[in-house]
Amino acid sequence: MAISDLHLSSAANRDALAALPDFADDWLIVAGDVAERFDHLALAFETFTRRFAQVIWVPGNHELWSVPEQDGQPPLRGAARYQAQVALARSFGVLTPEDSFALWPGPGGPCVIAPLFLLYDYSFRPSAIAREDVVAWATEQRSVCADEMLLDPIPFTSREDWCASRLDWTEQRLLALDPSLPTVLINHFPLRDDLIHIPRAPRFTPWCGTKTTNDWHRRFRAQVVVSGHLHVRRTDWRDGCRFEEVSLGHPRQWNHGDGMAAYLRQILPNPPNGPTRMKRPFA
Repeated sequence: MAISDLHLSSAANRDALAALPDFADDWLIVAGDVAERFDHLALAFETFTRRFAQVIWVPGNHELWSVPEQDGQPPLRGAARYQAQVALARSFGVLTPEDSFALWPGPGGPCVIAPLFLLYDYSFRPSAIAREDVVAWATEQRSVCADEMLLDPIPFTSREDWCASRLDWTEQRLLALDPSLPTVLINHFPLRDDLIHIPRAPRFTPWCGTKTTNDWHRRFRAQVVVSGHLHVRRTDWRDGCRFEEVSLGHPRQWNHGDGMAAYLRQILPNPPNGPTRMKRPFA
């Protein structure tokens, strides 16, 4: 199963998390934007590991925001913040992009479950827009991502440099996999720019991924690619690979009467009734 964009700064979303039933032997993919604060992230890890046999997490941009913590301590920034979150996840037995890839042995397997942390490099922009003009171009339609103020890339000189480092390291890990095994690739940001459908914020795309990964579903034998970030729940297909955007979203973006369980997306085995196509505009 998979879900993302829980945004646990909201009390309504935390209540839905608390009401989530047990799922016995199922595994859960959590594809980022769980929370900004460490205490909310810990709440998610504690809750999910009690209800699922294995939990796999990748960070979203909200986890990387340098925001004040509940205890008033200065916020961690950049790579140090991410590494502290990895340590927190491991303390609950949650798998992260820094751990060995797990092999799913159940229905639809064997399949390598590969959590990735890749960031973005502003390449999801029109070819006529130069990198140095991206923020001004997005500002024209009020689509600038808060990352510009809150996501510090330290010790890297820029977010795109951090992204390049993550791409190089991750590519080598994926190349080392057994070529006979299919994969499930998990990244908070979509791996392809043609999967981005956010009509209310059409100029938000530069903060949504990197064109370097456009062919990774083919190169690395992906059976399914899981992502979030867009708050537009949908299923797409490219080259026989299923792409699942699995966001829950902010309280106004989901039906509270259905509960959080209704928004878990089945990843393996393939759903018997075909792809789910639930859409909700970005807000």
